[in-house]
Amino acid sequence: MQCLDSNSWSDATLTGFQTAEVNFSKIQSREDGQTDMLAELLVAVVTAGLVLFLVQRSRNPVLKAEDGWWGPGVAPHAEEDVSLRPFEVRTSEEELEDLYSRMDRTRPVPSVEDSRFHYGFNSQHLQDVVSYWRKDFDWRRQVHGLNRYPHFRTRIEGIDVHYVHVKPRRVAEGAPALPIILVHGWPGSFYEFYRLIPLLTEPENPEEPVFEVVCPSIPGYGFSEAPHKRGFNSVCAANVFQKLMKRLGFQTFFAHGGDWGWQITTNMAQLDPGSVRGLHLSFAPPSKPGLLVALSLMLGRLFPTLFGFTEADRRLLYPCTEKLLLESMKESGYLHIQATKPDTAGRALNDSPVGLAAYILEKFSTWTNQNFRDLEDGGLTRKFSLDDLLTNVMIYWTSGCITSSMRFYKENFGKGLDQPHSRIPVNVPTGFACFPNDVMHSPKLWVKQKYRNLIRYTPMPRGGHFAAMEEPQLMAEDIQEFTKTVEKMIKL
Repeated sequence: MQCLDSNSWSDATLTGFQTAEVNFSKIQSREDGQTDMLAELLVAVVTAGLVLFLVQRSRNPVLKAEDGWWGPGVAPHAEEDVSLRPFEVRTSEEELEDLYSRMDRTRPVPSVEDSRFHYGFNSQHLQDVVSYWRKDFDWRRQVHGLNRYPHFRTRIEGIDVHYVHVKPRRVAEGAPALPIILVHGWPGSFYEFYRLIPLLTEPENPEEPVFEVVCPSIPGYGFSEAPHKRGFNSVCAANVFQKLMKRLGFQTFFAHGGDWGWQITTNMAQLDPGSVRGLHLSFAPPSKPGLLVALSLMLGRLFPTLFGFTEADRRLLYPCTEKLLLESMKESGYLHIQATKPDTAGRALNDSPVGLAAYILEKFSTWTNQNFRDLEDGGLTRKFSLDDLLTNVMIYWTSGCITSSMRFYKENFGKGLDQPHSRIPVNVPTGFACFPNDVMHSPKLWVKQKYRNLIRYTPMPRGGHFAAMEEPQLMAEDIQEFTKTVEKMIKL
């Protein structure tokens, strides 16, 4: 064996260390290069995902709607008449005689003892309402009151569309009136807005915005012609009302809706976001509840601040089995009938004015305040006058529209709940007036899932489903504040 002296061993050792260091550096360099590549790849993937997310968020989907023909038969080749025709609500002696004869032949049914309004409209109180209707209600005077605002009809997609158009008498110089469309629901009518209209067109405070109001009847309601074809849903109504506003010369406008008016005006904002300056709602149930809504419902009672729930939210939502499930079962029977076989019940209601009044006025009781079910008279005159309630009923009776109004449920629910508009968010500035006694409570978190640009959410001190008719002052103030906020945003 060869022996090395100390100098030789040191040289060999140094050479070995140097060789090992070079090899280690190569390995380390290779590993560092692979790590850098992985890091770069990870950064690229994350960046691409973020870009895709932002693109998807910024790509505001727009609802599509095809022009339809809802008139009888085949659409004519000639261009549609676009004239705006003055319309007047009228009545006749023959109409009143027929009404009275049917009321006189009604067959009362005794109510169950102590049933109040839990079984529907209490039969004993119904007799009191019918007696007032027959002896004291003056339909001719109400017709005169209906005509205090200008009415018109115009033909759109084959059917005559009725609307009230009220212009302000005075407008401040340099501050033009703001156009707004007010859309009703079922079982209401354009008449719901009659006490709201003057608060918008002639505000007492000169600092408040002045509005030019368009208040149409949904096709198949009131004095708008009923569609003659299947399939006329909220999107079709929104398309018709978009055309109406354009025909009246409004390229941009505000919109307000409750009940079906909520869905129609929402669809208007989805169809043409650029035309709707601002959307104001008083009803906005989750159209397609997602995971966040489900989690908030499950955990919101225990962790309210996590979901932004207020004390009012907790009071109105919980216990959710009672407030959402059982109440829905109690109060949604009409919906199942109208969403499946509207013509069957509609035919009976169209024949009987007393039956029609019971069917409609029961909703004005319970949907105004669910506690009114505990009252013998349903609390009807605590919030409304019988004259106003019966005027709304008479609009349905004299126009014969109850069946066609009920069909709107069939057309909207007939193809299921997963319709394109339910998946498309609304990005126009939105305001929501939350009335505590409405048929369904919508916390701010829920409203924001659909209405991404929610700039105003107002918890109201009182009021129910027919808020514009019940609390016109509160509604007017909220619309005014909302539109002022939107106008300021536009000017910035």
